[in-house]
Amino acid sequence: MKISDIVASIGVIILLIAFFLNLNKKLNADSKAYILMNFIGAGICCDASYMVRFYPFVILEGIWAFVALLSLLKVSRGTSAD
Repeated sequence: MKISDIVASIGVIILLIAFFLNLNKKLNADSKAYILMNFIGAGICCDASYMVRFYPFVILEGIWAFVALLSLLKVSRGTSAD
């Protein structure tokens, strides 16, 4: 297994855990933990996509991480539910 596979797997696992917890009403989509997991998971997946030079997913995951970061900043300022 290549390092890019390991990195991608970690990112995907984080994203899937967040998704699973949200679907099972353990994490609210507006919670800091959920948004942080999306930011970290998408950032890791973006990095792994860059490692293998798969640029469509670099763009997808980069935008996903950026939107999660904006949401995290919004929550941190108290303009969204926690």
